[in-house]
Amino acid sequence: MNIAEQMLRIAQDAKTASQTLAALTSAVKNELLQRMALALGDHTEELVEANERDLAAARGEGLATAMIDRLTLDPQRIRAMADGLREVAGLPDPVGEVTGMWRRPNDLQVGRMRIPLGVIGIIFESRPNVTADAAGLCLKSGNAVILRGGKEAIHSNLAIGRILRNELERMRLPGAALQVIETTDREAVLELLKLEEQIDLIIPRGGEGLIRFVSENSRIPVIKHYKGVCHTFVDASADYEQAEKICINAKVQRPGVCNAMETLLIHQDIAETFVPRIASAMRAHGVELRGCATTREFMAEILPATEDDWYAEYLDLTLAVKVVDGLDDAIAHIRKYGSLHTEVIVTRSYENSQRFLREVNSSVVMVNASSRFSDGNQLGLGAEIGISTTKLHSFGPMGLEDLTTRKFIVLGGGQVRT
Repeated sequence: MNIAEQMLRIAQDAKTASQTLAALTSAVKNELLQRMALALGDHTEELVEANERDLAAARGEGLATAMIDRLTLDPQRIRAMADGLREVAGLPDPVGEVTGMWRRPNDLQVGRMRIPLGVIGIIFESRPNVTADAAGLCLKSGNAVILRGGKEAIHSNLAIGRILRNELERMRLPGAALQVIETTDREAVLELLKLEEQIDLIIPRGGEGLIRFVSENSRIPVIKHYKGVCHTFVDASADYEQAEKICINAKVQRPGVCNAMETLLIHQDIAETFVPRIASAMRAHGVELRGCATTREFMAEILPATEDDWYAEYLDLTLAVKVVDGLDDAIAHIRKYGSLHTEVIVTRSYENSQRFLREVNSSVVMVNASSRFSDGNQLGLGAEIGISTTKLHSFGPMGLEDLTTRKFIVLGGGQVRT
């Protein structure tokens, strides 16, 4: 078979499998996820060996340190993948939930019931943990999943997929419910994106280039976020110690992820004190700073920022810094340069915190907390399937409910329409 025929077969098999998954009880799905979690732990050595093949190739190609970090699997991250599956198993099953029943004047009862979407295609780069995270969420929500990772993680993805699929088959469930595409040929992606009759939703995860490529070529609805230009605004009333702790964590803990802070906004009333303080702290952690003219008045060693820096998703130890006139100026900056991902205010003013929550319409808005918490697992959703910065049909980190839709159900007693 050529690639087009292979992708069609994969999608058809997934569609058939999705019908079985949609009818599974919560108990069966939870048992499956628990077994998958155990299997990952039991095969840690195998997964590390497969991942080392990918890492060796990545180093040979000179990939950036942040990209290699995203690619790396070690025993701790494998345990985290397993724990993510267990968390999803412990979450309420949205499938079959009936919401909002109401009675019509003719005594018809009308409500809405949650159902799986059907078949979900995940196209992603670098992070092999996405294979387990996506599988867990899709299977728990009754969906079949087709996973197509990047070539940089091909050995890791195939190993994880093989281990998880074995557990499906051991429970006599269709293995086609979880398929990892073996080819890294880009033509496979193009062919998948044509299969609107078999695949119900596409979720790309990776860099802006990948997401735009998928969006521009897909006949299937796409959930996407192009990039994470996340801001932290340190208000005039902020506690300096708290603000420094939050900013350092948001930038330094894992700079190569989409919820890391990329731009720091500082109220002009505290700039003289806070700019040198946070600049020294950031530089002690190896962060390169690029600041506006006012920022550089208080710390001349900071590199000058250009207009492009305000739009930048560095995914590295680089930070843009701007002194703003106040809350209105901070909100205006976020509206112009933000990517609808995550925004943070550090403040002791209740009024300013509430205005920030109301007026900043990114998918996650926080008060006095690191942007690194913008993550489905950290927000209590279990392992997330991705983050959406489009408002239809989901906005923000996506969990189980976001992988379902709702159908109308009507209960009658013989009524006919006149």
